[in-house]
Amino acid sequence: MAEVKHSIYFVSLGCDKNRVDSEYMIAMLQNRGYSITDELSKADTAVVNTCCFIGDAAQESMNMVLELAELRKSGALKALICTGCLAQRYRKEIRKSIPEVDSIIGTAAIDKIVEALDGIYEGKAEDKFEELSVLRLPDVDRVNTTGGYTGYLKISEGCNKRCTYCVIPYIRGPYRSVPMERLEKEAAYMAKMGIKELILVAQETTLYGKDIYGKKMLPELLHRLCKIDGIEWIRVLYCYPEEITDELIDCIVGEEKICKYLDLPIQHASDAILKKMGRLTDQASIVNVIEKLRAKMPEIALRTTLITGFPGETEEDFEVLLKFVEKMRFDRLGAFPYSKEEGTPAAKMKGQVLKKIKVKRRDEVMKLQQRIVFDNNKKLVGKKERVIIEGRLADEIDYNDPEMSVYVARTYRDAPGIDGSVFIKTKAELESGMMPLVEITGANGYDLLAKLV
Repeated sequence: MAEVKHSIYFVSLGCDKNRVDSEYMIAMLQNRGYSITDELSKADTAVVNTCCFIGDAAQESMNMVLELAELRKSGALKALICTGCLAQRYRKEIRKSIPEVDSIIGTAAIDKIVEALDGIYEGKAEDKFEELSVLRLPDVDRVNTTGGYTGYLKISEGCNKRCTYCVIPYIRGPYRSVPMERLEKEAAYMAKMGIKELILVAQETTLYGKDIYGKKMLPELLHRLCKIDGIEWIRVLYCYPEEITDELIDCIVGEEKICKYLDLPIQHASDAILKKMGRLTDQASIVNVIEKLRAKMPEIALRTTLITGFPGETEEDFEVLLKFVEKMRFDRLGAFPYSKEEGTPAAKMKGQVLKKIKVKRRDEVMKLQQRIVFDNNKKLVGKKERVIIEGRLADEIDYNDPEMSVYVARTYRDAPGIDGSVFIKTKAELESGMMPLVEITGANGYDLLAKLV
């Protein structure tokens, strides 16, 4: 390994797909001899992997870049690199308005991170961008930044869908699947690192393989990943309902390691709004897929995301959405006010909805969903579930019985960071990563209470 040169403060913003890119970049920098620190005061270099999926994410990323630019301007930092989606989309604006940024790296050029940083310290700072149509895979083993026993496997890059509200195809390029052999090797390496829960992510997981194998190959990939020793759970996110096949359903049913949990980002339920969104489905088709999933797997947990206040959304459209949520009773649901993104077809549509109405409708959806989740959770009391332990709550002390501890865990129904938790009160010594059997003893809002079996 090369001699350690500089200490890097690395910031990763946005989604878990971005996190995977960050883990690659950190690994490449460490292999080069750079050290990584989570203390800004100890760093002489900063790298920000940015997000700009919606306006709030872009603002968060820009604020972080500006904050670090001030340190670069004062001399506290010797180098500043901006990468990720914001860097890809707003390269010219960043270059013009934030001269303190030494190098800007596009989404298809993360394998150039070492070259970019070396160049800065050699007095040859350059931006790094590559064609978005090409899949460039860093030849390096990843690090694990989750700090636990969960890891993310990004199975493709980009998206071919043209949803009218979304900027992803413009900043991530067309759909490019990662070859299956590469994913098997990466997952096996993650298992050796101690990863027990493997979470498959992409802009759309269900289309995996069609571009390089001529057909959808997610079931085949899942079968192969299930054979890897050490991986106990496999969770699949971002499944477009119109791409879910009977073969995929049968695969999930038949493989014990695959969590009976799917994320279906449907966005709306009004056929008129779905058409304006450029979605390739309608409510009847969505309901058909959900009913098929539940018929084959009564225990399946379904998660979705919805957008309120899309241009042209009438009160009637919104009522359709509310009735759909009431009928479908999703286990997990997130709703977001429509974000008007520059350069997208939806931004130019007539009938833009006032912000206060978008937010009000979002709040109505979430209030309805809260009641559904609370009711669903009460029905789980008495059931036995396998959980994965995430840690111990150090500040939860029972003064009547100091030997009691409270541990935080998750069932297969809960993806990390976005869903609920299970709290286990016990005198037993548990460690993160353990996967014991528990009995659900109570429901506390979005979370569950349990005891060891």
